[in-house]
Amino acid sequence: MSLQSLALIENWPVPTAAAGVVRADGTVLGTHGPAGHRFPLASVTKPLAAYAALVAYEEGAVELDEPAGPPGATVRHLLAHTSGLAFDEHRTMSAPGERRLYSNAGFEQLGDHIAKVTGIPFAEYLRQAVLEPLGMTSTSLEGSPAKDGISTVADLLRFAAELQAPRLLDPRTVAEAMTVQYPGTKGVLPGYGHQNPNDWGLGLEIRGAKSPHWTGSSSSPRTFGHFGQSGTFLWADPDAQVAAVALADRPFGPWAVEAWPVFTDAVLAEVRG
Repeated sequence: MSLQSLALIENWPVPTAAAGVVRADGTVLGTHGPAGHRFPLASVTKPLAAYAALVAYEEGAVELDEPAGPPGATVRHLLAHTSGLAFDEHRTMSAPGERRLYSNAGFEQLGDHIAKVTGIPFAEYLRQAVLEPLGMTSTSLEGSPAKDGISTVADLLRFAAELQAPRLLDPRTVAEAMTVQYPGTKGVLPGYGHQNPNDWGLGLEIRGAKSPHWTGSSSSPRTFGHFGQSGTFLWADPDAQVAAVALADRPFGPWAVEAWPVFTDAVLAEVRG
């Protein structure tokens, strides 16, 4: 089967786009566009980095509640964007756990922490822990664990299947990553303004009751994933038992705010139909 809804990316005002949909068992329901084209992921890098951190946790290299990042913060705070670190600067804006301050710096400190405790550069740790076992041979981390991943739709569909039916991690660990950390915490969702609450798991954004949002109006509140400023997103909807990836080479902006929810609703309608 090939989903007709995926052809909606042809209407997007972007030079190049590719998209795909996958079920939990790894069945690819369809792709559209160049599925092997390597796109900069921007913040869609974060779920990959978070998954590597959770592998480190299961291997006993780190504990979620051990100190990491600014004083008083933990690995969990860094993963949940509650460490108090600023967006793109390594300076503290608030006490850990108080506010949902979306932070690239937090993910950079997380990568540094894991590299230090494992003795392996983070990009290499990510490759060994996540990319290689999942067969993501076209994916690499070229710098910051917050935003410098490069990947393809084909590779990210493998990761999206893993998120839905974990093989690399205990399902309980992934369930924790999909559970709201520090419930009731408010903050800004980049591109979508203040959200109260601004629900987040461990490296995964949770849709909850956020409005506006980059997923669809028919997406379940349990939907989780991430979008990137390079025009990229990955979501998984546990209620629909399906995940989607879309990558483009035009920066996030009004075009995406308009196009992405329409795309998501069309995919969900076709899958459920």
